[in-house]
Amino acid sequence: MRLLINFHYSDTWADPGNQTKPLTWNSNNIGVLKDSLIQHTELVLNTLKQADITPEWVQIGNETNNGMLWPEGKASINMANFAQLISSGYQSTKKIFPSTKVIVHVSNGWDNSLFRWLFDGLKNNDASWDIIGLSLYPTAQNWATLNSQCLSNMKDMISRYHKEIMVVEVGMSWDQDSACYLFLNDLITKINSLPNQQGLGIVYWEPQAYNNWKGYTLGAFNNMGNPTQALKAFVTGK
Repeated sequence: MRLLINFHYSDTWADPGNQTKPLTWNSNNIGVLKDSLIQHTELVLNTLKQADITPEWVQIGNETNNGMLWPEGKASINMANFAQLISSGYQSTKKIFPSTKVIVHVSNGWDNSLFRWLFDGLKNNDASWDIIGLSLYPTAQNWATLNSQCLSNMKDMISRYHKEIMVVEVGMSWDQDSACYLFLNDLITKINSLPNQQGLGIVYWEPQAYNNWKGYTLGAFNNMGNPTQALKAFVTGK
């Protein structure tokens, strides 16, 4: 299987509203945070390498809409610090796996102004990355609109930064599987339409979640523990 390693750099799940530093890094300034990030990233990747496992992609941070490792790496406060953290993760990854591609991941894949703000900030501060990753979590009612906006955003990202695109998170309520199938099938078609095959594909998060698994309802398995028709899009998607 093709492997994506996602570093959250937190003691809990990182997302746009939660980018809390690990407790053991809590008193670190930006210089020490960079060193800590490098050491942790290289430790994990070296462990994989020793087991003869090569990730195809490594993601530096999760849904970093406003940076990570707050407050030092909060992009709206100090974009330069965030850019340094991203570059530190990039360099650590390339040191261990030179051919592995590095992803910077932002949610709300339909929000072009957010993506321009963040990636302009990274570019202007000399950050390095290979792939722009995005999340997209529509409803049965708005998926068509968000897919169209997402396509426009992806085209703009390719034109503006000359980077590949990957949708690294999608999901919809498990009991709206008919709509989810249409959403995924349409999004796959749109990604495949991107110029020069720069749309790399879609990752569903977390398909095996079902009903109300730990309060999460956006999976693609039903109460019998079977996959819903939503996942057929990965077979029939164009």
